[in-house]
Amino acid sequence: MPISIYPDMDDFKSTNIQLQKDDMIYLFTDGYYGQFGGVEDKKFGLDRFRNLIKDISNLTIDEQQKTVESSLKAWKGDAEQVDDILVMGIRV
Repeated sequence: MPISIYPDMDDFKSTNIQLQKDDMIYLFTDGYYGQFGGVEDKKFGLDRFRNLIKDISNLTIDEQQKTVESSLKAWKGDAEQVDDILVMGIRV
């Protein structure tokens, strides 16, 4: 659901998750995986983004930040940023 008012609004759902020490929680906008780039100037894509997050989840926060930033820069190349981008990780 978007964070705004749309004609077709669904109810938000609540889910409880049992977290453990060193678990990571990620919050993000669609801007990262919606960014155009790569050899064929296509979107980064949600699957590629999920794999990136899985691959970096055990790194330190600083290493994660560097990897997320460098991966986006490499993907984007000279293309303009097309949307806002937020990726936030919280280690429990």
